[in-house]
Amino acid sequence: MDWQTFAQKALNGECLTLEEGLTVLETGNDEVLPLLHAAFIVRKHYYGKKVKLNMIINAKSGLCPEDCGYCSQSIVSTAPVKKYTLLDKDTLLAGAREAMARKAGTYCIVAAGKGPTDKELDQVVDAVREIRETMPLKICACLGILKDDQAGRLAEAGVHRYNHNLNTSKANYPSITTTHTYDQRVETVEEVKKHGMSPCSGVIIGMGETNQEIVEMAFALRELDADSIPINFLNAIPGTPLEHAGRTSSMKALKVLALFRFICPSKEIRAAGGREVNLRTLQPLSLYAVNSLFVGDYLTTAGQEISADHQMIEDLGFEIELNAL
Repeated sequence: MDWQTFAQKALNGECLTLEEGLTVLETGNDEVLPLLHAAFIVRKHYYGKKVKLNMIINAKSGLCPEDCGYCSQSIVSTAPVKKYTLLDKDTLLAGAREAMARKAGTYCIVAAGKGPTDKELDQVVDAVREIRETMPLKICACLGILKDDQAGRLAEAGVHRYNHNLNTSKANYPSITTTHTYDQRVETVEEVKKHGMSPCSGVIIGMGETNQEIVEMAFALRELDADSIPINFLNAIPGTPLEHAGRTSSMKALKVLALFRFICPSKEIRAAGGREVNLRTLQPLSLYAVNSLFVGDYLTTAGQEISADHQMIEDLGFEIELNAL
């Protein structure tokens, strides 16, 4: 297969067809290196060899009324996770300082729940304003479904980006959660865009979706015009409904990342949650398709040592993009 024709289509602004997308996911493993080379042509065109780093703080944990099957913090999970209400301002500020120490350009404030209460929003807004005044960080918030006035307040406070993942395909959505809908997620991303915040929305691979649905997810995010696309790979946590789901093979994960680079060529594509346990020793190869990583721990699972991420980037001859959105 001449994968460079796919790269050229991406650079020309043309979208792959469904059949072409399936070809990427279903190609033999012997084709992965030439496939990644073609993806790198696109990645290098838009981002050179720079890597954006993001850091998450779990700002409110284990008290979520939603029934998302992948999440250890959901109401249906029996996983032993910490439970606490929204962190105070000093703790959120300390997290921002830690993000800077890790060379992250974007600090992600994430709170479990269907959506923020007014009191919680007040706390986040207060912290965001001080971070913006005292640190050269970009701020991403992930607080669930937003009302119009809440989105406006976050934007006014200085939140640069808002994350609300689609997570899976529209067809697969009811098998993952029943307490909110796929369309509600899309509506929140549109609300974010309306208020001038950069939209961040991604997926979780490995939740029973078909290859066709993976391609459809990429199409949906292209249509949504998400600026940042975190590609998570399910880390099946004991005590969650998806605890027995098998891991995505390392080679399949690389094919997924290449697919999203071809379909959303100019966007920030991030190897996100679960990269360590799914990509395993092939993590460095992911950077030929993606241009962004999370550094440190995730919400309730451990990430790779920060020094190992920095070393991986350096060994590849890539460069951390400081203060990058």
